[in-house]
Amino acid sequence: MRLRLPEEHPAEPPTGYKIAHPMLSQDGTRAGFTGVSLGGALPYGVLADASCVYGLRHRAPSRRCDCGFHCVHDRTTAEALLCTAEHRAAVLLEVTVLSRYIRFERGFRYARQRVRTVTVGPCACGTVATALADTGWGRPGWRALAPSCGGCLRGRTSVSLVGFARLAGEGLRVVAGKTVSVAPGDLGTPGELGVPELTAEAALLQARLDWFQAQLARLGERGPGGGREG
Repeated sequence: MRLRLPEEHPAEPPTGYKIAHPMLSQDGTRAGFTGVSLGGALPYGVLADASCVYGLRHRAPSRRCDCGFHCVHDRTTAEALLCTAEHRAAVLLEVTVLSRYIRFERGFRYARQRVRTVTVGPCACGTVATALADTGWGRPGWRALAPSCGGCLRGRTSVSLVGFARLAGEGLRVVAGKTVSVAPGDLGTPGELGVPELTAEAALLQARLDWFQAQLARLGERGPGGGREG
């Protein structure tokens, strides 16, 4: 006799958290997501049903397979995944777990979901993102997007956060997350820092100074009228 876990009948659908890459259709009329691991080749919409990524005909999720949507219970756990190099450009999704699901210690594997809120991290330059821009990779018919500020778009295919929510539909909310910065007062006193730490801080300050000097030189070349003389 096989021991079966009791079935759950929650009063409200459970909430979970996951990370994904935002996607824009080739014609720019639809927005969606693609996973960062299993099933990442199959973009999905805000309201979507899972299917077996192995092409088997059973319903997802199956106890004898690892198919289905995946999420974790805790928001902090999902946010921690964004620290890895391969996931820095991903976004955080808050989802409602619908239909059949299997509960695990850290999350759910389930058949149907609705993405309620997307939290977009900062641009690669550290500035708060105002848009989602083409990353240079994608899936057939879909472009992968990443958080970007206005200054870093540089002609790439992009969509504003509001525009992405509109294209995705289903009442999706897209919000810009806060940047995390360290104030000078938080670096400790000189007596608490060693040579490696001070050297790293000096290199960072020098890099910023070099950038400002380059910008000033570029503006100087344009002259008061904003352009070079012929």
